[in-house]
Amino acid sequence: MSSTLSFDVLRDYLATNLNCSAEQIQVDQLPGGYSNLSFLVHNPTEKFILRRPPFGEKIAKAHDMGREFKILQGIKKAGYTKSPNPILFCEEESIFGAPFFLMEFVEGAILRNKVPKGLTLGAMEFEKLSRSAVDCLVELHQLELQDSGLIQLGKPEGFTQRQVTGWVERYFRAKTNELPELEIAASWLQENIPSTEYTAFIHNDFKYDNLVLDPDDPCKIQSVLDWEMATIGNPLMDLGTSLAYWAEEKDPEILKLFNLSHLPGNLSREELMDYYFSKAAGSKEEMIFYYVFGLVKVAVIAQQIFKRYSQGHSNDARFAQLIHVVEAAGKKATQTLQKNQL
Repeated sequence: MSSTLSFDVLRDYLATNLNCSAEQIQVDQLPGGYSNLSFLVHNPTEKFILRRPPFGEKIAKAHDMGREFKILQGIKKAGYTKSPNPILFCEEESIFGAPFFLMEFVEGAILRNKVPKGLTLGAMEFEKLSRSAVDCLVELHQLELQDSGLIQLGKPEGFTQRQVTGWVERYFRAKTNELPELEIAASWLQENIPSTEYTAFIHNDFKYDNLVLDPDDPCKIQSVLDWEMATIGNPLMDLGTSLAYWAEEKDPEILKLFNLSHLPGNLSREELMDYYFSKAAGSKEEMIFYYVFGLVKVAVIAQQIFKRYSQGHSNDARFAQLIHVVEAAGKKATQTLQKNQL
């Protein structure tokens, strides 16, 4: 697949669906993100976000645009309000080189590796925002599954085992460097699958840079983005992934690239767990396994992107450093096991 995109056919297609002329439609690729590609589509009166897969080797569910579109439809049916409205899905690859979908554009601020200009987020605001984020995650984990049809998105039985097996296999398929500590953590996970299973709708990539904040009240979450890995499964695995992204001030600098949770005022991982379990099922004592899983998963995601970069499927300079994320996450996982604490 070519990594050069043409917008001409896309604009013609969108014009038919958006009731305007192709000349009135502008398409711009948005920066940021490490996986699926996002584009801002706008005509004289409206804005939308278009999502399509990245170039290079595909990772089944993570790049299934039809599935992500159905997820957005399902959570709306379940009564969830903090997600963009799905607009249309196109399966025909000739339009834009791959299947894609269009969704509502939500105005707001996104926290990436620094606080956006003009946004005030001090210690007091971060403390409130971090609690709001946990509330948002708990709300997702408590969505109704049967009448909404969300239960059809996954197979909760044996979910934890499948996830561990799947992410370990993905690592070895994408492996480029010898990183023994990560492999030690991966082996430990395979030998220590918990016997207790919980079932809920889970986002699977819940962190600050997937949240749209109200610019007038940055402690308020307007919307949650990037539903590509959402499914039905064990919510403690979702929490474990969020904790893996939830860097603290003392953590390695490379692991602070993906979340501003290390800035003053944010809940610590310990406090985050206390707050979560005051509202949801499970216990803090169970979280060693899920936190280590989260670190291994974050490492594998970074490894997959790094491999695509090393094969020449992207020239994004950010991707070159991801191998250091893989190494640091592996070390953090083995240190957690040695200390038996987060």
